[in-house]
Amino acid sequence: MKRMVIAAVGTALLASLSLSACSTNSGNNIELTVWTSQEDQKNQDAWLQTMQAWFEEDHPELNITWHNSVVPPDSAVDTVGQDPAAAADVYQFANDQLGTLMSAGAVGQLSDNGEAMLKGYAEESLLNSVKGPDDQYYGLPYEPNTWFVYYDKSKLSSEEVNSFDLMLEKAKVSFPLSNSWYMPAFYAATGTTFFGEDGLDENAGIQAGDKAVDVTKYLVKLVNNPNFINDNDGAGLGSLGKGVDVVFSGAWDSENAKKALGDNLGVAMVPMFNIDGQDTQMKAFAGSKAIAYNPHTKYPREAAMFAEFLASAESQKVHYEKNGVIPADKNLASDEKISADPVAIALIKTVTNGSILQPTIKKMTDFWDPAENFGRALLNREVTEENAAEKTDAWFKAYK
Repeated sequence: MKRMVIAAVGTALLASLSLSACSTNSGNNIELTVWTSQEDQKNQDAWLQTMQAWFEEDHPELNITWHNSVVPPDSAVDTVGQDPAAAADVYQFANDQLGTLMSAGAVGQLSDNGEAMLKGYAEESLLNSVKGPDDQYYGLPYEPNTWFVYYDKSKLSSEEVNSFDLMLEKAKVSFPLSNSWYMPAFYAATGTTFFGEDGLDENAGIQAGDKAVDVTKYLVKLVNNPNFINDNDGAGLGSLGKGVDVVFSGAWDSENAKKALGDNLGVAMVPMFNIDGQDTQMKAFAGSKAIAYNPHTKYPREAAMFAEFLASAESQKVHYEKNGVIPADKNLASDEKISADPVAIALIKTVTNGSILQPTIKKMTDFWDPAENFGRALLNREVTEENAAEKTDAWFKAYK
């Protein structure tokens, strides 16, 4: 694969970023263990192997022996966290694992130059997705992670999908109300906060806000709407085009959505909904998948350099071209191919205008089960307009 024009710029930047990193290696022979998903290293032409070859081109002074293993980002906390000293030198992780990885001392803090690189390409929510409670940064995002809308263009216009309520009037809408990653978007839109306004204040806790009861009443009405279908374990996507016109999911389901609707597939950012006569933008949880280096590595300088290289604009662009991984680098949003990709645009718009940070704070793990139970209680009609205040209060008291 031919390298892009920006390669020279990226190489120069990476070289400057690496100067401040220290190394325990006095020679040129090094070994780096790298963990990624299977897709990223499936053959010699895969993204990881391509980036390793290009990194070697940029650093002829190094004689690198690579050891690649399949450990996907979602599994990093279970593998790296168990024994950091025996883990990979460079690995991918999901940002909601950051608190646990920090507690285990398994993730390297960015240098000043690495932080400057991060701030040059990441939107605020992605920037904060790798920010620890100590206000330092750990890891470099390479992929945004949130959800948005897939819809049938033969049933709804691009204007109508801006409103959750209009969609419900005209189409069958499948939404995962019992999924605690999706349902809170209604509450976050109206003032519910998760560890402060920026999601980084552990002492602030989870606060319902003044409109939480009104949102609960809205969701009670939603459950009773004949055009609403609860999406349980992907059932909505399985019925897309076969009785379901709208589903909410992420980039990982783009191929399945295309197969279901073909040319009728539409994609949009998360919509607004009308609460107490006010159109309000839903706020989905957003995070990232990121590249980190292990502070226990024998080669901290080189590991940090390679982590930075994998997060470079050049690398993120190749990652998109090879695997369809939508980049975290906001500067690539104007790229000809990416700007023509409706899935990429919906994801980027949601991250920028329709999301809040999914907190990395360890206490956030206590949020999910009570929220899921509340969603199930709504679906089972155990929550009514009459007892909405009582039930909402009981739910949020679980976090005190």
